[in-house]
Amino acid sequence: MKKYFNKWLPAPESIHSSRLLKWLGPILHQPWLWQFNRKTVPKSVAIGVFWGFIIPVFQSVGAAITAVYFRGNVAVAVLSTLVTNPFTYAPIYILGYKVGTLLLGQAVDPASIAALDGGMLPIEPEKVSQWHLVGDVLKPWLLGMTFFAVVGSVSSYFLTIGLWRVAVFSRLRRKRLRAQERDSSPPGNGHDRKDSDNL
Repeated sequence: MKKYFNKWLPAPESIHSSRLLKWLGPILHQPWLWQFNRKTVPKSVAIGVFWGFIIPVFQSVGAAITAVYFRGNVAVAVLSTLVTNPFTYAPIYILGYKVGTLLLGQAVDPASIAALDGGMLPIEPEKVSQWHLVGDVLKPWLLGMTFFAVVGSVSSYFLTIGLWRVAVFSRLRRKRLRAQERDSSPPGNGHDRKDSDNL
């Protein structure tokens, strides 16, 4: 599990030197903020997913501060905010708006969908009549994204716990099988194999 995450986790040095996070100073150098275990990882994933959905900017800052407060893994929390990224913003925001309208019992407005798809309200300030789009989009969109943040963080927490257990059981099973193979192999078999490899 750790080997897989290490391929994607930001290095502690990159977080220490980040313009948005270096103001945290010595706190980020605490070793308990970088522990990778079955307790820190699930809650850090949940923290990152929550901040990834709840706000469109400064997600890593919110995730890092929350990880410090809850004694999670800062790198895992920051990485998990990428549940939303430049490739997923538009579809997730549109889906969030649709879920928000459903929860509010409203009808989906095609103009609001077009606004979200085009980069969130491309309106002309001098046209006062267009400003109704702000309220029409923001209220259901914020509700939908809050719903995603809560449900996503809770589900990702338990999903990570489940995946961690599967990974542990799988590793133990492989060790058990290797031990059984060693116990069942005839004496001297390993030496014969080494001799044949040297031929």
